[in-house]
Amino acid sequence: MSRKRTPKNPTETSTAVAEPPASDTSTAIAEPPVVDAPAGVAEQPAAEPNGGGQTFVERVGQKKWQAAPDPFGIAKDNLAGVRLFESKQDRQMAIKFEDKPNQAVIDLVKEAGYRWNPADRIWTHPVRPDSAMTTRIDAEKLYQEVRQMIRQEKGIEPGQEVAF
Repeated sequence: MSRKRTPKNPTETSTAVAEPPASDTSTAIAEPPVVDAPAGVAEQPAAEPNGGGQTFVERVGQKKWQAAPDPFGIAKDNLAGVRLFESKQDRQMAIKFEDKPNQAVIDLVKEAGYRWNPADRIWTHPVRPDSAMTTRIDAEKLYQEVRQMIRQEKGIEPGQEVAF
C-alpha cells in the first residue's frame, strides 16, 4: 500500500498535470453506445476511492448509527400473556397484558405507580433521568411478580417457565 508523501518544505509544491492525448479524427475509435437504465432504476454515482478524499480519521466520526426499535421489548411471557417494554423516545416503562388481569394484579401495578394508557392499552410508568436505573430495576421486579401471579391464576406449572 503506498502512502502519500508530503513535501519536506511546505512552500515546495509539485503538481502533476496530465495532458490530453492528441486527437486525430482519422483514427478515432467509435465509443460504445450508451444504454439507458431500466425504468425505476436510479443511476448511482461511482464510489469515490478513499471516501471522497477524506482521511480515515475524518470518516470515523461520520458513521451512521442505526437506532434500536422503540419501544424495546425487555421481557415476554407468552404463556402468562404479559410483556415488559421500555420506550426511550417516550421515556417510559410499559407493561402490556394480552387479556385483562384480575383485580389483585391491577392493584399491584397501580401501587407501583403505573397508570393506564387507554389509547395504547398499556400500563405505563415514566422514566426520569435522576432515577432511571432504579425505575428499570423496579419494573423488572414488578414484571416478575405480576407474571407469577398470572401463572398461578392460570395454573401454569413452574417447570414450564422460560428464562428471562
